[in-house]
Amino acid sequence: MDQLFGDPTPTPAAAQPTGDAGAGSPLAARMRPATVAEVVGQQHLLKDGAPLRVAVDRGRPHSMLLYGPPGTGKTTLARIVAAAANAAFEELSAVEAGRAEVRAVMERARHRRSTSGTATVFFLDEIHRFNKAQQDALLPAVEEGLVTLIGATTENPSYEVNAALLSRCRLYELHLLTADDVELLLRRALDGELASTGARADDEALAFLADRASGDARAALAALELAVATTGGHVTLAAAEDAFQRRAIRYDKAGDQHYDVISAWIKATRASDPDASLYYLAVMLEAGEDPRFIARRMVILASEDIGGADPQALVVAAAAAQAVQLVGMPEAMHPLAQCAIHLALAPKSNAGYVAIAAAREHVRQHGAQVPPAYLRSANRREPGYDYPHDNPGHLTRQDVMPPSIAGTRFYAPDDAEAALAERLAAVRRDRGLD
Repeated sequence: MDQLFGDPTPTPAAAQPTGDAGAGSPLAARMRPATVAEVVGQQHLLKDGAPLRVAVDRGRPHSMLLYGPPGTGKTTLARIVAAAANAAFEELSAVEAGRAEVRAVMERARHRRSTSGTATVFFLDEIHRFNKAQQDALLPAVEEGLVTLIGATTENPSYEVNAALLSRCRLYELHLLTADDVELLLRRALDGELASTGARADDEALAFLADRASGDARAALAALELAVATTGGHVTLAAAEDAFQRRAIRYDKAGDQHYDVISAWIKATRASDPDASLYYLAVMLEAGEDPRFIARRMVILASEDIGGADPQALVVAAAAAQAVQLVGMPEAMHPLAQCAIHLALAPKSNAGYVAIAAAREHVRQHGAQVPPAYLRSANRREPGYDYPHDNPGHLTRQDVMPPSIAGTRFYAPDDAEAALAERLAAVRRDRGLD
């Protein structure tokens, strides 16, 4: 058995280096935090009492999905979870792995459990790249507790991960690091891993790298390492700019770089600049970006940044997404361009985004309140229910909020939603809710 699995005495992850910290490893790997205390950012997940922090502190991991942009610490958190649990750490990328590789992980996990009692944390990067059958194949091992699964994804798990697997994992969303967070990591690198080289960097160069990274710590550290290597140690602003220019040229639609450009497209469109929006769209199309990826972001922006200021924007975005599926590239560039122009020139409002965020936060803080009895039945004639269509104007004065939060409001139309604001004021007046 020892020779079959090649792992006769499994070494717990806690006893292993947390990162791939060999001398030839990238700077980001050598800088990988080994403990929660060393992690920069993600304090909403790691503050005292947060579920993920509790799992780490108690050394009792649970299966989870880590969802967030590249360079925000998904792999790092997975390794820290495994180390805290004194568990063996197995890592695969769904881009390259198939059933054979996953089966081998499960065999090693079973061998560990039966021979030494060592638990296994299985980190599956880019889990959304697995198809339904591959994801379903993970279920028995997760349910049995053979492995603690930690899946990482840059795509929304609600769309990309099977419901059965999703229901068995806790979902944690990682946020982009701030520029201050990234600059702190760059300074740590200069004082730590790069100190022996005598490397130094001007403040303006570090500020540029931190800002240009758009929250991606790995990208910033890679650019710093490249700048140090090409300058002999003194990183100026010009050297920092050159390092990022070299990275930008290597646009990889299957890697991290496309997030830089889609972020720029979103921000340019939000800024109502159709020329900049078209430019970043052209960059993505010329680089061979998946047009479906672009279309999905257009649909999101139409609601998140425009919303009720121009309800037609969502219709246009959804139609563009459908057109992309129907005609494919290169013809799909035309509906995408039409949509980009419409979204850029549309009036902007994030009132809906703010409203649903406030409502969800209220539910998280106070729980789901019980609806009034007259709203709970599917029968519209339930005693006590005032059917709006029986009334003038099809309105009811009956309060449809749970009694304990009557009068609570989440939606506040902004200046770009004048028509909705006028309608809401009239409705509230006629319902006696002024």
